[in-house]
Amino acid sequence: MDESVVDDAGMNEVGMGEGARYVDGNAAAGAFAEAFGTEVSASTLTCAGCGRAGRFADRHVYDRGPGMVARCPYCGEVNVHLVRTPTDVWLDLRGSSSWRIPLSG
Repeated sequence: MDESVVDDAGMNEVGMGEGARYVDGNAAAGAFAEAFGTEVSASTLTCAGCGRAGRFADRHVYDRGPGMVARCPYCGEVNVHLVRTPTDVWLDLRGSSSWRIPLSG
């Protein structure tokens, strides 16, 4: 049985079926902090799929592919893709209707 899923962006996510392993957003915070230039664990994301808001730290992050995918813990919608190359970081935020990032200070 093929468990590959191709989303709207055409990116494959392997092993997203039952029993797929994920880590919480805290485990992926370093990669996202590098991209955003600030700590994101306490950021609040609003899911474009179900409309629920929650902390980035509570996202289900799948990091076994060529990049990272952070999914809504409520509905499973992909909230963000992150792919790092030797020269760039690519972010696709279409699955989030908003991000609220606290300012340090």
